[in-house]
Amino acid sequence: MYTIIEEVIDVENFLRLRIITGLTPRTKDAAVKALPNSIYGVHILCNGKPIAMGRIVGDGALNLEIVDVAVDPEHQGKGLGRKIMEHIMNYLDKSVPKGAYITLMADVPELYQKFGFKFSRPESEGMYIHK
Repeated sequence: MYTIIEEVIDVENFLRLRIITGLTPRTKDAAVKALPNSIYGVHILCNGKPIAMGRIVGDGALNLEIVDVAVDPEHQGKGLGRKIMEHIMNYLDKSVPKGAYITLMADVPELYQKFGFKFSRPESEGMYIHK
């Protein structure tokens, strides 16, 4: 009873899914500004309710980042994270020039390794700052 929608999720469900999946909460003002600037988004509905999401941000050609991949805990373990990633990777394969650098922060590295992602160490070290 799942429906895949290739659009960025709405603000309210974006905020809800981040909280219930343990991702860092975001402010509504920031989400309202950020989500329309996404390069690509996909979400999954169950009986009309959004229960999974993912999106791509970046410049669209040289540097892209996969972000906000989340699945409602009540629906985890059913391959929905993989489905989100399949759609994201399909978009990247069709739309992004060769040589693009695609990154992500992996809370569940095993999921992303299935799609060819590798740890950057020892060649480089991932870093971040949270304001």
